[in-house]
Amino acid sequence: MSDDAFSACLIRWQQKHGRHDLPWQQTRDAYRIWLAEIMLQQTQVSTVIPYYSRFLERFPTIEALARSALEPVLELWAGLGYYARARNLHRCAQVIVTDCAGQFPKEAQAIAELPGIGRSTAAAISVFAFGQRAAILDGNVKRVLARCFGIEGFPGSATTQKEMWRLADALLPARNIGAYTQGLMDLGSTLCSRRKPFCNACPMHEICIARREGRQAELPVAKPRKVLPERETGLLILTDGNRVLLERRPPAGIWGGLLTLPEGGVAEARELTRRYGCRLLAMQALLPFRHTFSHFHLHIQPLLCRVEVKTRLVAEAGWQWLEYEAIETAALPAPIRFLLRTMAQRVGQEAQE
Repeated sequence: MSDDAFSACLIRWQQKHGRHDLPWQQTRDAYRIWLAEIMLQQTQVSTVIPYYSRFLERFPTIEALARSALEPVLELWAGLGYYARARNLHRCAQVIVTDCAGQFPKEAQAIAELPGIGRSTAAAISVFAFGQRAAILDGNVKRVLARCFGIEGFPGSATTQKEMWRLADALLPARNIGAYTQGLMDLGSTLCSRRKPFCNACPMHEICIARREGRQAELPVAKPRKVLPERETGLLILTDGNRVLLERRPPAGIWGGLLTLPEGGVAEARELTRRYGCRLLAMQALLPFRHTFSHFHLHIQPLLCRVEVKTRLVAEAGWQWLEYEAIETAALPAPIRFLLRTMAQRVGQEAQE
């Protein structure tokens, strides 16, 4: 099958069988398309849709997002993970408003120079917002190309990625670039899935090398596995029964800009109670658990510290008491939210006893 035949087949399939009713497909607004593309990175469509709607209710324009402080942005992002996306989204909005008069550039190359926007995301924005002819290469597209054209090598390696970009550029059609680009996304996410692909329904059924050779499970080549280092930390849950003491992480790094529990053990717990005018009533070690980041495993030992607040507190910068009822809407990392949600349920049960 020639490059032109591949793109024509994909366009016909997308127009008849592809997705057409996603919220961000009903607009040419670059801001809304950009927001969707960022949220969809490493996140399923079904998860993104409610976040996308809530975010636009709070920030209907890029100017509204740029004017906002970072904390409300992180609060709306809480639960989506990969929080650097939210920080870059906020920074990018400020750059576009300040340096670009609130308007996205139209060319993919120019869009890719903005904070937090890579080559593939820039191409998707330029295609869907401005009808530009540009190639995308996200995880779904890499899987489609690797299987259809039998591309060996891990897609994340420089050599394989260069080969895939060359192919992605060569396959671009002269017309219907929007349907073609959406078709690649749809094919990778609905039929050419990582596990149990629906090969018989695929428009590339006859030309797919992986299907013909029975190598769907082998292509694309998996990332070489490496042993992740193990780390340990203690987390302090200082609570008066209604609130819990939290600190805001620095903007960069793990959980950057989010509220989280302070780290430490018994000595640090006693110091915090003194600093905030509390009387320490009891301490109890809770069951430890493990959270895995992309580059290490973190073993967490929570320490529950029940306190009585003796003085009216003026919170230091970066520290605050959070009401249990605000746990679901606060900008908390997923494992911290889960831990505090469990604590809130425990406190509620104790109150009823």
